[in-house]
Amino acid sequence: MTIDGTEFGSITIDGTTYDHDVVIRLGGEVVKRKKKLSKRLYGTSHTVSEDEARFVYEKGCKELIFGTGQHASAGLSPEAAAFFEKKGCTVVLGATPRAIKRFNASREPKIGLFHVTC
Repeated sequence: MTIDGTEFGSITIDGTTYDHDVVIRLGGEVVKRKKKLSKRLYGTSHTVSEDEARFVYEKGCKELIFGTGQHASAGLSPEAAAFFEKKGCTVVLGATPRAIKRFNASREPKIGLFHVTC
């Protein structure tokens, strides 16, 4: 699984371009981010809620790589951060282009969460 790149509003993974935020599962499956889980609580998808964190997390994950948008506008709520910490999952946040490099280089059991706009 390789993330090929990103532009504002899209991300390309193994040659397939997605025009929405994505989650890359431990096994490499790419699924659409369920940002409504956060938006209903915060009124925005720029803050990840604990409910969304529960959707993203999978047992065995040691690292969550969170691409916070092209201009790094997204982040974790304190509750979501505490959830990942409790699970022993290190969270690496960074602008999506930088987070992609980290994702491609990491050898840890990892999940990717990538915001593709702002």
